[in-house]
Amino acid sequence: MVFSSLLFLFLFLPLNLILYYSTKNKDVRNIILVVFSLIFYAWGEPVWVILLIFSAFIDYLNGLFIEKYHGTKYAKLGIISTLIFNLGILFTFKYSDFIIENINAVLQTNIDKPGFMLPIGISFYTFQTISYTIDVYRGEIKAQRKFLHFLMFVSLYHQLVAGPIVRYSHIAKEIEERYFEWNDFSSGVTRFCKGLFKKVAIANIAGSIAMKFLDVDFSNSTVIGSWFGLLLYTLQIYFDFSGYSDMAIGLGRMFGFHYFENFKHPYISKSITEFWRRWHISLGTFFKDYLYIPLGGNKKSQYRNIVIVWLCTGLWHGASWNFILWGVYFGFWLILEKLFIKKLFEKVHVIIQHVYSIIIIVFGWAIFYYTDIHQLSSFIKIIAGFSDNPLSNMEVNSIFMNNIYWLILSLALCMPVYSYLQNMMIKKIANGNVISGINISINIVLLIISVTLLVGSTYNPFLYFRF
Repeated sequence: MVFSSLLFLFLFLPLNLILYYSTKNKDVRNIILVVFSLIFYAWGEPVWVILLIFSAFIDYLNGLFIEKYHGTKYAKLGIISTLIFNLGILFTFKYSDFIIENINAVLQTNIDKPGFMLPIGISFYTFQTISYTIDVYRGEIKAQRKFLHFLMFVSLYHQLVAGPIVRYSHIAKEIEERYFEWNDFSSGVTRFCKGLFKKVAIANIAGSIAMKFLDVDFSNSTVIGSWFGLLLYTLQIYFDFSGYSDMAIGLGRMFGFHYFENFKHPYISKSITEFWRRWHISLGTFFKDYLYIPLGGNKKSQYRNIVIVWLCTGLWHGASWNFILWGVYFGFWLILEKLFIKKLFEKVHVIIQHVYSIIIIVFGWAIFYYTDIHQLSSFIKIIAGFSDNPLSNMEVNSIFMNNIYWLILSLALCMPVYSYLQNMMIKKIANGNVISGINISINIVLLIISVTLLVGSTYNPFLYFRF
C-alpha cells in the first residue's frame, strides 16, 4: 500500500483516524496505531511482518541488556548482537545476490544466487533500531521497557517503508504520551496534501515522460532528448522523495508525532556540500553521527572518513555497482570542495556556484538511474556529445512544448515558493480565520487535482520503496 493510492486516501487513513480518536485511552490508541501499521506493512507481502516483529524484538531485548550492564564490558555484547543481526539480515536480503554475482565473475564459479525478495523498508527500520541501541549504549536515552511501545517506534507506517529515518530520542516522549492540537492536526493535513500533490502532479508525470527518453534504444536517442529525460528524472526523484517525506511528516502530526525535516529545497544549493545538508537529511545525519564522527570526523583522517561514508551511502541505496560509483562520485566532489573549490567560490558569483552544483547533481542522477554500467556508459557518451546521435528531433520539441507550463511550475516549486507565498499571506492578512479558510481551500484544490490524476492512472511508484 502507498500513500498516493485511493485505497489509502479514502479507506485506510480515514478509518485509522476515526478509530484512533474515538478513544482517549492512550494504550488503546497505541494498539490501534501498531495494528494499522502492521496491516499497512503486510498489504503487499504479509510474510515480512514476521521479520519486522522479530527484528524489533531482538533490538528491544538488546536495549534492555545494554542498559542493565551499562558501563561494563558486557554492554558491548548488546551492540555487537544488534550490529550482527541487523547488518546480517540487511546483507542477506539486499546484498547476497550482488556478492555472489561478483564472486562468480571474479573466480569463474557458478554459485547459485539465493534470489531473496527485498523486504520493503528494511534499510530504514534496521538503521532506526541500530541507532536506538547505540544511543542506549552511549547513555543518551533510556531503554524502552514496553515492547508494544518499541514496536510502535519501529513499525509506524507513516515513516516505516521509505523514511524519514526516525530516531527513538526524537519521539521518545510522544511514544509515551501525545496531545491533540487542532493547529498541529491542521498543519499535518496541509503538509500531507502538499506532499501528495508533489508526488502525483509532478513526480508521476515527470517519471512517465522521462521513461520515453531514458528507457529506450539509444540508437534512436538525441542529445537534447537525453538531457531532457535526465532533467525530468531529476525532478521526479526530488518530488517523489520529498513528497513522500512531506506526507510522512504530515501523517505524523495528525497523530501527534513531530518528525524532523528530510528535504530543504536541495536544488537551490550553491555547492555539493550544501546539497547534502539539504537532501535526505535523516540519512545524512545518521551516517554523520554513527559512522563519520566515530571514525574521527574532521579531526582524524577526514578524507578517508569521507570515502568510507560515501561508499556506505552508495551501497545503502542499492546492491549494484552504479550505486557504489554514485557514492564515490559525490564523495570525490565533497573532497574537492574541502581541498580548494570552497576557497575558489569565495571569488566567483553566486550564479556560477548554482550552475556548478546543478550540473554535478544532474549528472549524478544519471549514474543513479542506470544500474547497467554499459547502459550508463552509452548514455554518458550521448549527453557528452561523443556519439553519432542527432542533436534533437521533432518528438523532443513537441513533448517539450506540450509540457512547457507544467515544467515551469515544477522548476519553480524546487525553490521555497510555497513558504514565501505563505509568509506573504500571513503578513498581509492579519485575520487568522481568513488564513485558515485559504489554507483549507488550497488543501481541497490540491487534493482534488491529485485524486483526479490518480483515477485511472497506472504509473504510481514510490522510488524509495526499492531502497
